[in-house]
Amino acid sequence: QVQLVESGGDLVQFGGSLRLSCAVSGFRARYYPIAWFRQAPGKEREGVSCVNSNRGINEYRDSVKGRFITSTDNALNTVYLQMSSLNPEDAAVYYCAAADNTNRDCRLNDHEFFYWGQGTQVTVSS
Repeated sequence: QVQLVESGGDLVQFGGSLRLSCAVSGFRARYYPIAWFRQAPGKEREGVSCVNSNRGINEYRDSVKGRFITSTDNALNTVYLQMSSLNPEDAAVYYCAAADNTNRDCRLNDHEFFYWGQGTQVTVSS
């Protein structure tokens, strides 16, 4: 059974850092595109980053480049989103999502992803 479980969301101060985790079960995360999305109240869901560990691919939306890093721990089958220099615009519910096909491109488009976690809340105080 495929399952994605996010954790690590918290309240953090402006300029602070946070690491989110996405524990994957049911498939080997390293072989599939795994993405992070976020959705703030009243806003559309947006792609934040995507990783395909086996292909050495990392994609980021422009607003997080240089601040967020996605990595994969193959032994733990877990994908991380390390976030730094957080600002209030980063506050949202963060979701991890996985494609159902190893051949899918790593695009920040939610239509590319089939499996979704339940989300974890990130709040940034100004």
